[in-house]
Amino acid sequence: MRTARRVRLLAAAGTAVAALALTACQNGTGTRDEGASLPPSAATASTASTASTPDPSGTPGGGTGTATGGGGSSAAPVSGTATKTPKSNGNGGGSGSGSAAVLCNGSNTAVTVQPLSRPLNHMLITVRNTGTRTCHLTYYPVLRFDEMQWVPRPAEETHPQAVTTLAPGESGYAGVLLSAADGSGDGGTTGRRLTVAFQGTTPNSDGGASATPSLPAKGMYYDSSLQVTYWQQDRGDALDW
Repeated sequence: MRTARRVRLLAAAGTAVAALALTACQNGTGTRDEGASLPPSAATASTASTASTPDPSGTPGGGTGTATGGGGSSAAPVSGTATKTPKSNGNGGGSGSGSAAVLCNGSNTAVTVQPLSRPLNHMLITVRNTGTRTCHLTYYPVLRFDEMQWVPRPAEETHPQAVTTLAPGESGYAGVLLSAADGSGDGGTTGRRLTVAFQGTTPNSDGGASATPSLPAKGMYYDSSLQVTYWQQDRGDALDW
């Protein structure tokens, strides 16, 4: 009888254990085998990887839509507005009307002539800009005494490195050899009237109105040696040749 009773007690205990296990599974309090635990270093790496994943929403920590240049410096946001650089008008300033340079000629200058004792048999031509705009003196003056039928040649060694340019009120110069000092020139005569013609942007082209500066009352003596310099920015350059 004792044996039968012990069997019944063991059977009842097994049934109770099975019932408890079934109850634990139904209410979620049972334990499960999660596998082997991660070592601390691997867990840390996993956490860092999750934190560094870009946020697709565009908030800080993810992509912002703003370009950055090399070295980590921030670039200006794209605005879609282009910036234009002002064009220069050739006078060192911005764009403007009525400021472009023109040719110097008899209409915007005052022309005077002066006989010189040194160098011997020389004359100085002075052109002063009386206009309101910068002007260019191109090449050399074309001289004509009275009804002279030939054009005095220029002294090529006086060719300047740049075009002579006169701001309003400034002056340019040209020197003139009137006659040979040793008397070797031919056809010497005295001129009573002088016409100074100006050249354009190409050699021997028309540069505009001529000038007729006053001559001394006795006139100016010249011969076949008559020669002229190119227009010069400085008075000394017009005489030192």
